[in-house]
Amino acid sequence: MNIDFSSIEQIIQVAKSENVNISDIVLRQSSLDMKVDSVEIFDRMANSLEVMKISVEEGIAPNIRSLSGLTNNEAHLFKKHVESGRSLSGQLLGEAVYSSIAVMSTNACMGRIVAAPTAGSSGIIPGCMMALINNLKVSDKKLVHGLLNASGIGMVIARNASISGAVGGCQAECGSAAAMTASALVEVMGGTPDMCGHAAALALKSLMGLVCDPVAGLVEEPCVTRNAAAASVAIISADMALAGIKSVIPVDEVIVAMGEVGKTLPESLRETAKGGLAATPTAKKIENELFNKV
Repeated sequence: MNIDFSSIEQIIQVAKSENVNISDIVLRQSSLDMKVDSVEIFDRMANSLEVMKISVEEGIAPNIRSLSGLTNNEAHLFKKHVESGRSLSGQLLGEAVYSSIAVMSTNACMGRIVAAPTAGSSGIIPGCMMALINNLKVSDKKLVHGLLNASGIGMVIARNASISGAVGGCQAECGSAAAMTASALVEVMGGTPDMCGHAAALALKSLMGLVCDPVAGLVEEPCVTRNAAAASVAIISADMALAGIKSVIPVDEVIVAMGEVGKTLPESLRETAKGGLAATPTAKKIENELFNKV
């Protein structure tokens, strides 16, 4: 049965009727839509996973610093904190946090990343994937299926709301990435398609209304650490869904609501660097110093 990615419920119902995972439906449909063999699509996604791994490794390196100086060794510092045994986050969540920061640091330093779904939210999916590899020994094959699952969720969000901070605020970027990640994590951990939908809804609800307010217009402050927070939301949302907790509001309704919220956000809170944190005195001082404004 063909699907048009008009709703997540559509994907879930087809997956349930065929007794397969969401990733299997996405892989098959993508092969049909792109007129490319499914093996090639799987291999492309596997390559994206490898790029994600490298972007984490590069961003964790000590003394990494962006040209602006706004990104400065945060991933390495948090990694040391986790390894000290004093982290409140614990090992898996802690690693997801510093890996998410690492990818965003790589991006800030003009390194190669996977926009998943955007550069401004590129740390969330790989951060959580790396935590699964190192703490739960999840195979790359399972993670690629997780990425396929996430891409299906992302396509529906892009169609029915937005994945652009300029259109819908950071809820459309970090919120969408968290929803995609939560669904992917559930599938990777053996959850059902229904659980994937609930995880995505729980994550997106938790970040509803999040504004996009990059200091000096750069994808660094608060974007870098915001990715870490969103990764935490994704993991907790996946865990809640796996535990049997359901979203009262169906995931597709949550997506539409997010899109409506994005439309009501003022221009100053949609990636224009005119409001929110970007309008604070400290942010304006940083902007003036970086761009030699009078």
